[in-house]
Amino acid sequence: MSTSADPLATLAALPGVAESVNAVRAAVDRVYGHRVMRRRSNEVTSEAALRGARGSAALAGADWALEEVRRRTDFGAEGEPHTVGAALRLTAEAGQLLSIWRQSPLRVLARLHLVAAGGTEGDERIGRPRQSGEPVDEPLIGSGLPLPDADEVAGRLDGLARLLLAGSEAPALVTAAVVHGELLALRPFVSRNGLVARAAERIVLVGSGLDPKSICPAEVGYAELGAAPYMAALEGYASGTPEGMAVWIAHCGRAVELGVRESTAVCEALQRGAA
Repeated sequence: MSTSADPLATLAALPGVAESVNAVRAAVDRVYGHRVMRRRSNEVTSEAALRGARGSAALAGADWALEEVRRRTDFGAEGEPHTVGAALRLTAEAGQLLSIWRQSPLRVLARLHLVAAGGTEGDERIGRPRQSGEPVDEPLIGSGLPLPDADEVAGRLDGLARLLLAGSEAPALVTAAVVHGELLALRPFVSRNGLVARAAERIVLVGSGLDPKSICPAEVGYAELGAAPYMAALEGYASGTPEGMAVWIAHCGRAVELGVRESTAVCEALQRGAA
């Protein structure tokens, strides 16, 4: 990333990024203008939360059908049920953390990891950045990206927090993409980093005012686009090159657009009385 006074704004000026930003803004404006949003926005928000959680869990290895997620209640078991439960808990928690995020992003990230790793009381690794020698369980990423050591993680997390607290003129999409990409590249916790990264992106999109009612679940889009393109775009982010960063931001933008499409379908179903 640039060392300019506003590195996020520098990223926003990369070739192709403005087009992604404009496409996302137009898509979000359209769904917010839907007539159903005037009287049933809470229902759209609830459905978007469920579908977003399902999408995030799918990327974390628990690709359940939406109706299965809706029907099940037994999320305490290890493996896929725990992953789906973690995604659902994070979606519910994220909306409660907006004010804290504006003051202390690192505190929110710690809380998100604690929520995601529910049921592991007494494990001192939960809710704090990993320390030297602690392994990371993040199956999606595997060995595709080098794993930064604990000192680099601490330094870059601090830099990310300072960047967010300083504020930026950059569009919300750019800030959200950087938060998401940085957390995935760093994998600061011993587990559940992908779930935490996508929840943090959601907080930025909502808190920025781009999606204040949280009805544009980018997680749906990431799942629809697939794990392989997700990882390829992340590798672009991790490269730090302008081209790679632009590819990642565009991927995040496309995911938001697909999330908008999902919620537009929900609005249409509610309008027909079919949801």
